[in-house]
Amino acid sequence: MGKSATQSIVDDWIESYKSDRDIALLDLINFFIQCSGCKGAVSAEMFRHMQNSEIIRKMTEEFDEDSGDYPLTMAGPLWKKFKSSFCEFIGVLVRQCQYSIIYDEYMMDTVISLLTGLSDSQVRAFRHTSTLAAMKLMTALVNVALNLSINMDNTQRQYEAERNKVMAKRANDRLELLLQKRKELQENQDEIENMMNAIFKGVFVHRYRDAIAEVRAICIEEIGVWMKMYSDAFLNDSYLKYVGWTMHDKQGEVRLRCLTALQGLYYNRELNTRLELFTSRFKDRIVSMALDKEYDVAVQAIKLLTLVLHSSDEVLTAEDCESVYHLVYSAHRPVAVAAGEFLYKKLFSHRGPEEEGMPRRGRQSLNGNLIKTTVFFFLESELHEHGAYLVDSLWECAGELLKDWESMISLLLDEPMPGEEALTDHQETALIEIMLCAIRQACECHPPVGRGTGKRVLTAKEKKTQLDDRTRITEIFAVALPLLLAKYSVDAEKVTNLLQLPQFFDLEIYTTGRLEKHLESLLRQIREVVEKHTETDVLEACSMTYHALCNEEFTIFNRVDIARSQLLDELVDKFNRLLEDFLLEGEEPDEDDAYQVLSTLKRITAFHNAHDLSKWDLFTSNYKLLNTGLQNGDMPEQIVIHAMQCTHYIILWHLAKVSEGSSTKVHTLLLSVTNNYPVSANALCDSYSPLQAELLNFILDHVFIDQDDDNNSTDGQQDDEASKIEALHKRRNLLAAYCKLIIYNVVEMNTGADIFKQYMRYYNDYGDIIKETMSKTRQIDKIQCAKTLILSLQQLFNEMLSDLGCNFDRSSSSFCGIKELARRFSLTFGLDQLKTREAIAMLHKDGIEFAFKEPSPQGEGNPPLNLAFLDILSEFSSKLLRQDKKTVHLYLERFMTFQMALQREDCWLPLISYRNSLQAGGDDDTMSVISGYSSRSSSIRTKKAKPASTGKRKLPEGEGPTPSHRIAWATYNVQTPVMMPSPHLTSTVLRDPKKMRPEESYMGVYAMTSEQQHQQLPPQQHHHQTPMDYKYGTPFYGLMEDDEEPIVEDVMMSSEDRLEDLNEGMDFDTMDIDLPPSKNRRERSELKPDYFDPSSIMDDSVGIGLLLRVQ
Repeated sequence: MGKSATQSIVDDWIESYKSDRDIALLDLINFFIQCSGCKGAVSAEMFRHMQNSEIIRKMTEEFDEDSGDYPLTMAGPLWKKFKSSFCEFIGVLVRQCQYSIIYDEYMMDTVISLLTGLSDSQVRAFRHTSTLAAMKLMTALVNVALNLSINMDNTQRQYEAERNKVMAKRANDRLELLLQKRKELQENQDEIENMMNAIFKGVFVHRYRDAIAEVRAICIEEIGVWMKMYSDAFLNDSYLKYVGWTMHDKQGEVRLRCLTALQGLYYNRELNTRLELFTSRFKDRIVSMALDKEYDVAVQAIKLLTLVLHSSDEVLTAEDCESVYHLVYSAHRPVAVAAGEFLYKKLFSHRGPEEEGMPRRGRQSLNGNLIKTTVFFFLESELHEHGAYLVDSLWECAGELLKDWESMISLLLDEPMPGEEALTDHQETALIEIMLCAIRQACECHPPVGRGTGKRVLTAKEKKTQLDDRTRITEIFAVALPLLLAKYSVDAEKVTNLLQLPQFFDLEIYTTGRLEKHLESLLRQIREVVEKHTETDVLEACSMTYHALCNEEFTIFNRVDIARSQLLDELVDKFNRLLEDFLLEGEEPDEDDAYQVLSTLKRITAFHNAHDLSKWDLFTSNYKLLNTGLQNGDMPEQIVIHAMQCTHYIILWHLAKVSEGSSTKVHTLLLSVTNNYPVSANALCDSYSPLQAELLNFILDHVFIDQDDDNNSTDGQQDDEASKIEALHKRRNLLAAYCKLIIYNVVEMNTGADIFKQYMRYYNDYGDIIKETMSKTRQIDKIQCAKTLILSLQQLFNEMLSDLGCNFDRSSSSFCGIKELARRFSLTFGLDQLKTREAIAMLHKDGIEFAFKEPSPQGEGNPPLNLAFLDILSEFSSKLLRQDKKTVHLYLERFMTFQMALQREDCWLPLISYRNSLQAGGDDDTMSVISGYSSRSSSIRTKKAKPASTGKRKLPEGEGPTPSHRIAWATYNVQTPVMMPSPHLTSTVLRDPKKMRPEESYMGVYAMTSEQQHQQLPPQQHHHQTPMDYKYGTPFYGLMEDDEEPIVEDVMMSSEDRLEDLNEGMDFDTMDIDLPPSKNRRERSELKPDYFDPSSIMDDSVGIGLLLRVQ
């Protein structure tokens, strides 16, 4: 529905209202009812003679309870724009009526009373829709109030100007007219204030803590709009406290609305002084939300902290800032980018007066200093392997700085000025890494590995920027790279990073830019690097550089190919000459000769990885070397390793050549290898079977070890934390490599049982790897994965029997540990039982067979040796479909004798409990007691009273109904919240005590002792209550739904870091809305909500902790 259509509809309704306001209001009431999804309609008779409470009850009876959908929640193109059109209608309605109709004390009274009653309904659709309508109505009224305030200010200025004129020029008629106009505006403002008070206290103070997250989010979103739109009236601690309290909401959607509402306030610097108290009270909470479990919330929290930082540098402490800094290394890119912007604002955006006249580029430029700051931050963060993440985080806000490669080169090559401190070796290494990461980011235009789902399609503008950056990179580094290599040629780490730069060059520029001499210089430096180094990383970098430069599409190919061939000729000739001397019979290999052979072989192997060296016939030399070592058994290990690796590359290059042909060529090649080199072929074939066992044993011996048992720490410093972390990193890599062999079916899947059984014991070190392996294997073969899981449990059970004997105690830590592992395995199968149906059935089959496999060592009449395994197997019973439970039960009975079914001794309890878990209809079976919750109970009794009879169209004047209650409950040790006070208004029928779950009666933020609970929650209450004044309200605790968890929850990792002084210094009373320009306000009791259901108003002496939910 477009704006013109909405405008037309509202205009038609206004004309109808002027003709017959009752009929028009009836249409409006039915509009709200039907927008809630109710099929009923309010008749004219009901409208004239029934209270709002009676109308709502009648509509509730006609509501379609079979479907949980209603317009605000329904999907499909028809309903997508419903919410925006619905909100637009309310706004247009108020705007069109703002000059007359809203002040007639009839239309707005009726609408506000109806929406207040609907917002307190136990029907979710009514409550959600009416709350949205009421909040949008309030927003429209705030806009009207703002316009009235502006008009009053203008009128007041005109009046003062006229009055200050000399008597002769003063127009008394104009003064009287201005006075009359100001009086009318004041009266209208009083009317609007009372309307807003009614909505705020009748709807907002109850619904901002509603059970439904969408309802709470609506309230918080709109109060943010009010505070931003009319800050003079709403931007104070009395309203800000609601946003602060709700930042502890358990739903990320609500927390997100809190942060976006605050962003709109902190963005305006003029409002910062009014936010000082709020910032001091809730700053810690905002900082902690940067680590929120919901990424969207964390992003907005960091953005809010950036605005806070922008408004004042003194608010956030160094510790607060450091908690955000490290998030630039987050794997979630939006979080990292937000943290990067925060870091940039904090460290890079402040410029002193002495920096204004500095050159733009170069060592002494402003960017040069900022690049140094980036390097210092990178080193201090102690996460040196994540330079790409740091660059990616800063790319959007500091892209110009990171692309200042001239300044980076100047810092590396130029001599420091007098008095300037030169970069240290570590700082130069870090700068080179950051420079490489920035070049890669500019050329590839996508985040590093681990951030983002993949490459995206670049826009035309992005493609042009990419080409321009690549051209500029080539022009700069074609000249600078040889100089950098010459300076750092002996530093392996620096050279490795520098040699990756040519991969991002536009090689055509070497010709078009007449840079051939720099190419020759680069080739000479690469050759020198190959001759100086034997480190694998350096040599592979050289190999990849030659590979990047040897592109036949460019004219420089011949020049680079000649240089490469000359280098390889020399290396192969040297290798063959050294090998002949090394393998001479009768002479023991010299260590120096072995080193020369190894270093040359390393260089050749590194080049063979990226280049086809078939024409040099290296297979013969390597086979001779390996065969000699196999016969004599005295070949150095490193030589054997690199010879086998080189041979591996030789075979891969041959396979690549014949892979495009028929399979006959492949078979011919394999037969040729077998005929000519039988030792090698037989070794490969014969060793494959025991190789799996050897690999597994290696993993078990070198990965699954305690930290104290690891002797691989460098220099024997086993207590050094850095060495421990490095050792753990190596072990994780080993485990990940073996798990890949399982996933890619290189080794059999059942070998994963020895890995899976370590899941609980080594959860902190390898839990993520093992869990991901289980997930991948389940995707490959669900049944085989299930068999592997049950095999791992069987292995642990057998190990336990070996250690404890057959008469073990089922309460022992070993057995409970296996049972807990089974529970964890069960959770990995998810909630879709149909997808895992066959796998779970096979798991139970194997488990039952294992349980009855071995007879009792104590003779006939005693339980089988492995019968206790059924207790472990019962953890998977809840994953069976009801019909499958019957099938599994029948399969179990095939192994049971008649005497077994009659046994009731303790030793037979596993069988009894497992059979019970398989009983048909036991969908709620949960056999695990390890993670069970302690039972709690509570009972709520309510006594309903008849609603007071009042006039329909006028809201009750004076005192309303007098409810009474009798509430009893059992006290128990739970966490009870400190909830926010709000006035008594309308409420709905309390939940049936039979349907209330015990754990739903309380919500936890602050833990209370039993004594405190008895003090705050007396066993019974009998209290007579009269209606309360809006301003000084007794705490009332609104609606909660049966299917919702407690509202208020700190979502951070630690539950102890609550805001103990959350409420200190805040105004807790629900206040009247006080518009600043207004004076001499008068009360309008007619606008108080209709107390249509007094039977469920809670006793005013009930403690703060109690929050009941409706059914």
